[in-house]
Amino acid sequence: MTLRFAFAGFLLAAPATLMACTAQAEPVAFDHARLIDGTGDPVRENVTVVINDGRIVSIGDPAPSGAEHVDLSGKTLLPALISDHSHVGIIKGTSGSNENYTRANILAALKQYSDYGVLTVTALGLNRSPLFDDLRREQHAGKNPGADLFGVDQGIGAPNGAPPSAMVKGLGPDQVYRPTTPQEARQDVDRMVAEHTDLVKLWVDDFRNGVPNGKTLPKMSPDIYRAVIDEAHQHNTRVAVHIHDLDIAKAVVDAGANILAHGVRDQPVDQALIDAVKAHGVWYIATLGLDEANYLFAEHPELLNVPFVAAAIDPALMAQLSDADWRKQTLSKPLVAASHTALAINQKNLLTLYRAGVKVGFGTDSGAAPTRLPGFAEHRELALTVEAGLTPLEAIHLATGNAAELLELEDRGVLKTGKRADLLIVRGAPDQSIADIDQVDQVWQRGILVSHGPVVRHQGL
Repeated sequence: MTLRFAFAGFLLAAPATLMACTAQAEPVAFDHARLIDGTGDPVRENVTVVINDGRIVSIGDPAPSGAEHVDLSGKTLLPALISDHSHVGIIKGTSGSNENYTRANILAALKQYSDYGVLTVTALGLNRSPLFDDLRREQHAGKNPGADLFGVDQGIGAPNGAPPSAMVKGLGPDQVYRPTTPQEARQDVDRMVAEHTDLVKLWVDDFRNGVPNGKTLPKMSPDIYRAVIDEAHQHNTRVAVHIHDLDIAKAVVDAGANILAHGVRDQPVDQALIDAVKAHGVWYIATLGLDEANYLFAEHPELLNVPFVAAAIDPALMAQLSDADWRKQTLSKPLVAASHTALAINQKNLLTLYRAGVKVGFGTDSGAAPTRLPGFAEHRELALTVEAGLTPLEAIHLATGNAAELLELEDRGVLKTGKRADLLIVRGAPDQSIADIDQVDQVWQRGILVSHGPVVRHQGL
């Protein structure tokens, strides 16, 4: 597997004061841009884009008099990235704990996402109310720096099953419901709907993750997940399901699931699944990087010296990843071989489903484990998607226009007149080489310049 990361042009110290620009200021004209509009259409060269009051006001027309001009010669302008599957407030440093679910920790992660050009994040479960609901409203209103926030409130898992309590120390009933009867399941859905959850999340599988003879957890019974899906649909709320295996994917699609929140990773998808997801309009999120993150830094410690990567790693985690004993222990685990296999199957299935016309979104499960680094994970997902066989432009389309469509957000994800001015500007041509997406030059949120890219806070090895 070829690793391609951009080394040059990253900030090694705190950036200078960002340009003074507010949504109420005069128009800003981006001149000479290479434009990727997020629709999947070919790149347009030497385009002028004008924004004002947080919105795109023109594309391809002359700039109005009095506009502030930004020369983008040699740079590409595209919509900010969108994650349909991430988590917040679970990880801090090297571990997951319910104690990490704090306002400060979540806002720090949302700021990190925005530095990488990811301006919309979907936290798909394990959230705690009312903090999650408060922060979601605040991010929608732009009251805090960082990515906009959508997601699932608590989510629903199986008693003594997935999501395993061992993943998050102290994980309790305020972060995930574990109903034992269909009636309890319906009540849990009603509570989430009352908290205005954007989606309902289900964990159905046994969390064996492809490990031969691995320890399995109890699966959710069909009567429970069917009750959850039915109750959610009665409230016009869609359901995303954590899956791993093909048989479970088929079962939950048959039950009415709207989103497969992970890729099928145990065997090649078959025509029956393809036909079912297309017939029911089910969305598919591959999360390719989830399995790779189990071994990436143990196999490639040199990545810790790449500024674009190091900027996403806090000091405690950097110390762990830099330790040779940790790497040796990690690579000795059966999960590593299983994860290599899962990634290869996942990539093959993504290409098969995409070419078959299945609706594919974009997500990474970033923030659910220490090595799934917010912001960097989304860039790595793009590289893995291209490695799977999609073109760079197709991969970018998944992370922009398609990701917004999955969330039913009509105000972002594409560059068109009237849309939000959530913009990512990179040096180079990411439609030709996806590695160029790592060369973040500017991030604009609601028409305001908010970042020049991730900042390295420490050195690696």
